[in-house]
Amino acid sequence: MKALRRTLTTCTTALLLGSLSLSAHAGEATPMADNPVVEARLIAISEELRCLVCQNESLAGSRAELAEDLRREVRKLIQDGKSDAEIKDYLVARYGDFVLYRPPVKPTTWLLWFGPFALLAGAVAGLVAYLRRRASRVEPAHLSAADKASAEALLADTPPRPKDPA
Repeated sequence: MKALRRTLTTCTTALLLGSLSLSAHAGEATPMADNPVVEARLIAISEELRCLVCQNESLAGSRAELAEDLRREVRKLIQDGKSDAEIKDYLVARYGDFVLYRPPVKPTTWLLWFGPFALLAGAVAGLVAYLRRRASRVEPAHLSAADKASAEALLADTPPRPKDPA
């Protein structure tokens, strides 16, 4: 009984110390705007923007310092009365089309938009050409009369099948 109590006390102490150490490492929450409408717009806009550090994460989900700075900048622009389009234009002017998750279709982004389809079409065309070339090179096998006769003899000389025990 004493051993069980000692084990429970040790486990409880370990859990308490572990939870205290986890709370010591927790970061502060990102400050919310005074106005919930501003914060909702910030989240909506930052979901459409790419984190320039992480590159595969939205600005809203990134924890990079640059992402924090950009969210602060977007929040300030929202509070200054800028529209969503004006905010995006401002960020594109500073960082280029790369900051947008869905960049516009224009000559500088054609490769980005249509490149995968062009590669797929090229691969299919190459495969069809290869298969046609290979099919034209393969000659059908011609059997001599002796080969046909030996094959027929082998087929005719099949062993009898065992009877079912049922």
